[in-house]
Amino acid sequence: MEESVPEKKSVASRGVPSKESMYLPPHDSPLIRSFQDKDENPTRNTWDLGEVSTFIFPKQYQEKYHSIASAFLALLMKETKVEGAQISQFIKDNSISKATFYNRVLPRLRRVGMVKIQRHTIVAKESKRKYRPMSVHLSKTFGNYISKIGDSWLAIVDEARSKSDQQKRLQTFEEKKE
Repeated sequence: MEESVPEKKSVASRGVPSKESMYLPPHDSPLIRSFQDKDENPTRNTWDLGEVSTFIFPKQYQEKYHSIASAFLALLMKETKVEGAQISQFIKDNSISKATFYNRVLPRLRRVGMVKIQRHTIVAKESKRKYRPMSVHLSKTFGNYISKIGDSWLAIVDEARSKSDQQKRLQTFEEKKE
């Protein structure tokens, strides 16, 4: 007698969740300035802050988040480190929703490695109450992460081309021998 095993139901995949994705426009898109010449050699020009933040918050899809992130990163570029009071002032000066900033923009900037968040535990002497003020710093992690991906890809392409060239030379050599 055979027992039937109930099929495990699963939800159809909807792709990569947006909070875990990065926007990569086509390499020849007018949204980004050229980064290589016709021979695939990198150019010396660099992208500005707005162009870089487009990869995290695409301007045409998340315009509000893009403008908030760009403004906050500009503040961090000037200060390199901001404390809770400065962040509150930034939110107030730019008429930004606290929920949008703290629940959407800041976590995403942290997740991709553009900023680093540190908490400091302080105990008040008189009330023995603990509080943990936050400071936000610029981080190189995003650049290191993307560079590692790019360098790895370049090594893979160079190795494939090198093997192909080596095989062609070997073939040519074999043909000349005959």
